[in-house]
Amino acid sequence: MPTPGSTPSARRNELLERAYSYALHHGLADLSLRPLAAATGSSPRVLLYLFASKDGLVRTLLARARVDELALLDELRPGDGRSGAGLDAMAARVWDWLIAPSHRPLLTLWAEGYVRSLVDADGPWAGFARATVDDWLGVLATAQPPDQRTTPAGRAQCTLVLAVLRGALLDLLATGDVDR
Repeated sequence: MPTPGSTPSARRNELLERAYSYALHHGLADLSLRPLAAATGSSPRVLLYLFASKDGLVRTLLARARVDELALLDELRPGDGRSGAGLDAMAARVWDWLIAPSHRPLLTLWAEGYVRSLVDADGPWAGFARATVDDWLGVLATAQPPDQRTTPAGRAQCTLVLAVLRGALLDLLATGDVDR
């Protein structure tokens, strides 16, 4: 069985990518190993062997989703990282990114992971919501002038923008209404 810190096998990586694609389209809440195994060209036993447990697989899939999220967040950061581009401009840029139809599967999976981590704080979802809040606040802070980023007022502004974006995103995912 793979152990923490061991180098994942090519087969494990391949199955992880297939399972991630499956999760993007089917979610994780009602994840069943049999349909997942069939969709990935594997078996439930192989998945359990490679990921130690169903919870281990869910944790790994959430970590994989976070890799995509962090890569996309890096694209949103201002180039120099020193001079803030302005929080309003960054919020508009983030919103344009959030409404892109190609991001919908990742954002739906994010919302599922976020909510599950709030109600299942000790399960495989543990810490997911907190980590994503920190990730997004970090990106928003890069849009502020450097001397404002760590002040209470600067943090409050980022928190407000994040709350509005997150609420609007949840409404978008629920309704598909981009214009509203």
